[in-house]
Amino acid sequence: MIVFESAGAPAVRAGEALVAGRRLAGRLWPYGVEGDRLRFDPVERRFAVPRPDPVLAAGPADPERWREAVERVPTGPVLVGPSSAGETLRGSYRAAAEAALRSGRAVYLLDPGEEGIPPAAGTAAVVLASWRPGRAAAAFPALEAARAAGLRAAAVFPIIPGWTGEPETLEALAQAARDGGAAALTAIAPALDGEARRDIVDARAATEPDPGERFFELVHHGALEERLAALAVAARDAATRRSLASLPPRPVGRGERAGNAAASARLEELADRPGVAEHRAARLFAAVRWIDDATRDLSAVAREGNFRKVFPFGEEAAEAAEAAFREASA
Repeated sequence: MIVFESAGAPAVRAGEALVAGRRLAGRLWPYGVEGDRLRFDPVERRFAVPRPDPVLAAGPADPERWREAVERVPTGPVLVGPSSAGETLRGSYRAAAEAALRSGRAVYLLDPGEEGIPPAAGTAAVVLASWRPGRAAAAFPALEAARAAGLRAAAVFPIIPGWTGEPETLEALAQAARDGGAAALTAIAPALDGEARRDIVDARAATEPDPGERFFELVHHGALEERLAALAVAARDAATRRSLASLPPRPVGRGERAGNAAASARLEELADRPGVAEHRAARLFAAVRWIDDATRDLSAVAREGNFRKVFPFGEEAAEAAEAAFREASA
């Protein structure tokens, strides 16, 4: 049985993070950090294995309470979610999502139900549908809610050797994403500390009667890191064969300049290319933060020929950003 308690204040985590290759400035937790179902969290990059009879901290059902909390988050996109089975009664997810949209930010909605998506969210929101193990026929349940609301969506899943990284499973997940109406399929390398490895084994054991000793040995004692790069390429290839992007679409917040949002998206995609060195990716994400923080329409600055005079992140990034400005203005 799930027990809900009213949280005293909205649960908001301010601070930069990544979700499926996209930058976040903060996250809103409508039902706290403890979930009511087995799921893979694409920000934390680990499985959340629920306790028996979980107690969830339901946030306010008033968007105004969430708005005050969102204002304390630095400039940039935010993520809301996941939702809960109690959303129909509690309304916490919808209130948090509404506040995030009203703030003018780009918003990622993680695993919403139909009842949690505010009307007319439009291009300001993108649904992230995380993989639900053990449900082959509905591997990404939130895609249905995205489709009903007319929102763009991406399917996200952990790429795990011996499990989701197996060729047949990978192809099945890619096909499920396409059939569900996703615009993208993103494979996420899981965290591999000791606790995360235990949770991987527990997650599979919770959905399959006997995952086998071989899988246990692979997860706990195998060289998983060495296999992840090749599996990431295989996941991209599976997505490409189905005309799916490898990164989620980036929302355009109601208060954002379309050109600025397009440039941020383009630089995130550069950072996500296979083989990009860690220091290079970090510099590109610093450029994304700089663009997200900008209060000016940088497309206009570029048209005046002044963008490279003020943009301090090098010629390659400047060229990519200017191309995005032009495409957004076309």
